[in-house]
Amino acid sequence: MAANKEKAPYSVVSYFCGCGGLDLGFRGGFNYHNEDYPTLPFNILAAYDNEPRCIETYTDYFGEGHASVRDLATTDPEDVPKADILIGGFPCQEFSSCGPLGGLESERGKLYKTLISYMNVHKPMIVVGENVINLERMENGDVLKIIEKDLSAAGYVVKIWKMFAPDYGIPQRRTRLLIMCVRQDVFKKYGFPEEPKASFKNAYRSIEWAIGDLINVTDNSIPNQGDYFAASKAKKGNGQGDESNHKDKPAYTIRANPKSRVQFHYSLGRRLTVRECARIQTFPDNFRFKFSKTVNISQIGNAVPPVLAYQVAKSVANYLNRIGEENDEC
Repeated sequence: MAANKEKAPYSVVSYFCGCGGLDLGFRGGFNYHNEDYPTLPFNILAAYDNEPRCIETYTDYFGEGHASVRDLATTDPEDVPKADILIGGFPCQEFSSCGPLGGLESERGKLYKTLISYMNVHKPMIVVGENVINLERMENGDVLKIIEKDLSAAGYVVKIWKMFAPDYGIPQRRTRLLIMCVRQDVFKKYGFPEEPKASFKNAYRSIEWAIGDLINVTDNSIPNQGDYFAASKAKKGNGQGDESNHKDKPAYTIRANPKSRVQFHYSLGRRLTVRECARIQTFPDNFRFKFSKTVNISQIGNAVPPVLAYQVAKSVANYLNRIGEENDEC
């Protein structure tokens, strides 16, 4: 199915949506740190995750009733809406350097195949997968090669975009793999979306830029700013947690591991608050997290930074709009 201007907004189905970071980037229409991210031409038909609290957080913000709890491992893709685009940050725990490293032998490690099941049935034009950088290192790169091969076998051209978050304006040292797939017939006629431009390369935003205005806020007048784990002092964690950030540099990676993995504020001698973690992940301040600190930090750390997702989504939108313009000229 070729996209055209009349068809916009383009339809999207979201797998493993979590609390909604990737989806927010595709939808757009939010403000982060006094910068507007305009609405993009995507309509999310359905979003799924197996964690009820993630779906509750998602629904509290989006309020559109399209998100639901579902075990995608047992879902028949025929029961899922057909869409132009499939997006999904398939579970990373088995590939993360902080996880059990079960790889493709584990049940969670095989969940990328749920994307392929959908691709085989509905043939979306574009598929956007997301995962951790360690995926390309596992078994000397063989794990990623297997995933690429399986995605290609479904009839898609696959490219990997390695994105270092500070290059795109995210105040956090976080590298992610965006696994971009374009259906072969679409690729043959229109090529591939352009990789987003690294507009902030060598001009990185610091943690102080992201959260400096919160330094005197000690309550929840800004949602979740009063919520943080008590701890004695920062230690050396080799960037993996439990150490102080440097105020003039991007923050350490916000991780899903609560308590000991939550980094310390650059000057206040305490761990980062839930809101500070959300700010560093580029969630807008009106995106609220209402569960325990442990659950909230886990949801934030597992998310795709919305601003990073927005850059990817904008590239996809430009690509589809170009297809529409070329079709209009025919």
